[in-house]
Amino acid sequence: MSDARLATGLWVAAYLHRLQLAGLPAYVTAKGDPTAGAVLVKLALLDGTARAYLRRYDFAQDARVWEVLIDGPEPEVDAAITRQRSFDSDLWVVEVEDAKGRHLLDEDGLT
Repeated sequence: MSDARLATGLWVAAYLHRLQLAGLPAYVTAKGDPTAGAVLVKLALLDGTARAYLRRYDFAQDARVWEVLIDGPEPEVDAAITRQRSFDSDLWVVEVEDAKGRHLLDEDGLT
């Protein structure tokens, strides 16, 4: 099995397309390195709260997994995202809006 990684810009484009097909509004709010930047996904729940997800490597599962960075009032989530971007200028930020909490990150091909 190959451990080759898809360029971040291509992954983001594919993720946005998948969200569009599911009828979920999504926007790139910050572009990072198109080849190797990390991706943060903000899920706005449209009730004043939000959740931010980052992907990390889980050694126990030997896989990349999406993990909640912060969950709470949207201004606090936005502040945490701003902090992340302050020390990682290569970070991409994708915002998804869905009152039902759908983000599709748990679907095949997005880990």
